[in-house]
Amino acid sequence: MKVLVTGSSGHLGEALVRTLTEKGLETVGLDILDGPFTTHIGSITDRACVARLMRGVATVFHAATLHKPHVATHSRQDFVDTNITGTLALLEEAVTAGVRAFVFTSTTSVFGDALVPPAGAPAAWITEDVRPLPRNIYGVTKAAAEDLCRLFHRNMRLPCIVLRTSRFFPEEDDNRSVRAAYADANLKANEFLHRRVDLQDVVDAHLLAAEHASALGFRRYIISATTPFTEDDLAELRTNAPQAVRRRVPGYETEYARRAWKMLPGIDRVYVNAKARAELGWRPRYDFAFIIDRLKAGEDPRSPLARLVGSKGYHAEVFADGPYPVE
Repeated sequence: MKVLVTGSSGHLGEALVRTLTEKGLETVGLDILDGPFTTHIGSITDRACVARLMRGVATVFHAATLHKPHVATHSRQDFVDTNITGTLALLEEAVTAGVRAFVFTSTTSVFGDALVPPAGAPAAWITEDVRPLPRNIYGVTKAAAEDLCRLFHRNMRLPCIVLRTSRFFPEEDDNRSVRAAYADANLKANEFLHRRVDLQDVVDAHLLAAEHASALGFRRYIISATTPFTEDDLAELRTNAPQAVRRRVPGYETEYARRAWKMLPGIDRVYVNAKARAELGWRPRYDFAFIIDRLKAGEDPRSPLARLVGSKGYHAEVFADGPYPVE
């Protein structure tokens, strides 16, 4: 089976190509940047390039995108061109080529303002039923691309699965005050409670999405680490997260104290992956409890795949204040 991976020089793209080639699949990697897992340098907005590479392809993993870190360095038109027009070109050529599964990597950023509840309200319980309210051009264009996928399934019967992934990048947080308050490893461990996922689990979700696409037709799924919390915890989470974590993951404090780490005082949203686990049979391994167990054993909590892919950054230049400029 021939597979096309867009964004093959990026974090997820490389991880997908590595995994697919290890499985013996003929894999075409497309990216505007050269890389060891990119077989063709080109843009998804180049219709001739897309049409040529799509021939004989059975499955498309569309991971190429402009990300949130590009909001301050690229124009809104750049985002529209890449995230919307590029996705449209891929979808149209996928239909022409008779592709059997199209998996689109989206983001929990599409939820935007829905992620932050009003003052005094409980933390937000984010499922696929929450209405997206994008707050920047990144979220707007990813939401529009999701709707293009839905349209192509509705009108052209192209099986399309949208995966709204939470944070899996290894770079530091873009918020200066957050970087000052928490060691990077501490912050990332905290995020596995509510808004982070390991790269290996993301890849597994993509492979399962492709496998089930023809039967499912069109679906949107949240791809994030399994939270230990329930909806009953939401009020306490907003005001006293350490107490809620202590109840759900007993013993975490000993390891945190040993490392002089801190728990977040409050958590404002929780991503819920129940639908992906139920419908895809996805079994994410890397959750907060697993991370604590690895730390107690003195082991790196990241998956071997995440360590292998490593950090790539989002820009060629280096910025003085953080990993990338914030709009």
